[in-house]
Amino acid sequence: MNHPYANLPMRVKAAVIDSILLIVTMYVISGVLATFENVPDSIRIVLFVCIFLLYDPLLTSMFGATIGHSFSKIVVKREADPSKNIPFFKAVPRFVVKVLLGWISLLTVTGHERKQALHDLVAGSVVLQESDEG
Repeated sequence: MNHPYANLPMRVKAAVIDSILLIVTMYVISGVLATFENVPDSIRIVLFVCIFLLYDPLLTSMFGATIGHSFSKIVVKREADPSKNIPFFKAVPRFVVKVLLGWISLLTVTGHERKQALHDLVAGSVVLQESDEG
């Protein structure tokens, strides 16, 4: 089970899909909340922060991929054991570094043997192309 590492265009495609999905989700939730009277701002803030902060780490740790990753046919796995997903406690700092550094984090992908971004190096993760077999 030796899958090739995901290339930069695959990773950018996944990031764009996830960004669009998050924007649409927040827009829909905003619309739903608008149907209720007097929704406290604190509830709105908590909902949006939870969606933004938990989407990537939860899906990556539970399923090995966000929705954007799945559409791009890539998965995030442990560098030490690519058959396993990264744990949540490593997915969180991975996501934080990815957000804080943005596209800068991806600059290391093309020059690294395992095509790891800075956020992958922090978490000990690799991003692989999904296998075509079931």
